[in-house]
Amino acid sequence: MARPVIGIITNHHLINDQYAAHAGGSMNSEAVSQVSGCLPLLVPADPSVVALDELLEVCDGFLLTGGRPNVHPEEYGEPATEAHGDFDRDRDAITLPLVRACVERGQPVFGVCRGFQEMNVAMGGTLYPEIRDLPGRMNHRMPPDGTLEEKFALRHKVAFTEGGVFHRLLGAREVMTNTLHGQGIKSPGRRVVIDGHAPDGTPEATYIEGAPGFTLAVQWHPEWQAGNDPVSRPLFEAFGEAARAWAAGKQARARLSA
Repeated sequence: MARPVIGIITNHHLINDQYAAHAGGSMNSEAVSQVSGCLPLLVPADPSVVALDELLEVCDGFLLTGGRPNVHPEEYGEPATEAHGDFDRDRDAITLPLVRACVERGQPVFGVCRGFQEMNVAMGGTLYPEIRDLPGRMNHRMPPDGTLEEKFALRHKVAFTEGGVFHRLLGAREVMTNTLHGQGIKSPGRRVVIDGHAPDGTPEATYIEGAPGFTLAVQWHPEWQAGNDPVSRPLFEAFGEAARAWAAGKQARARLSA
């Protein structure tokens, strides 16, 4: 039986600072294939070459990856400033309506880092442009120097709501995570439930209340060594189970309509 297809949202990239490409980190594909047990499919974040209805038909779930450009603040009613960093309006045009469609349909969607922020904005939420500038907040950004192991090292705890979705899934009230982001949730969107916080109060884990499908999102990067990490593995396993359930339902609907 064919594996469920997970659309992995890519980022614009220049090879040799010249050749335009749609890029996706290998660790995302590896986590989807090896831990979720699904077929990774890189999706160009460009509305001129892909359409929402096509994506929803072809894919059984979506992984909204991290990325250096941020969601444009116009998407949540605020002016752009230098603190907001770089933007990718093409990716905004793909992911924001995609999130809303998945929530409505019950199609699995898993947000990571920028994807976490996209899911909040898609549901009407807002973002802080720079977490480290807020009183009492730590610097959540990627360390500027060091090896990948050092950049993705576990750096702070995340505490989950007692008995909440993440507590039940991970079997722990507190876990250790990496942290490689500059922005964060300012106000949660409609039905966005903040289910986990960093010690400084920064939201780190969310889901969409009442959504019929998998709608989990995390501010950290669980794709890093997902197969060996006790926090990452259950997240990607649950995502894969949700995608298999969606694929099975799609096949059943196709038989009924034949």
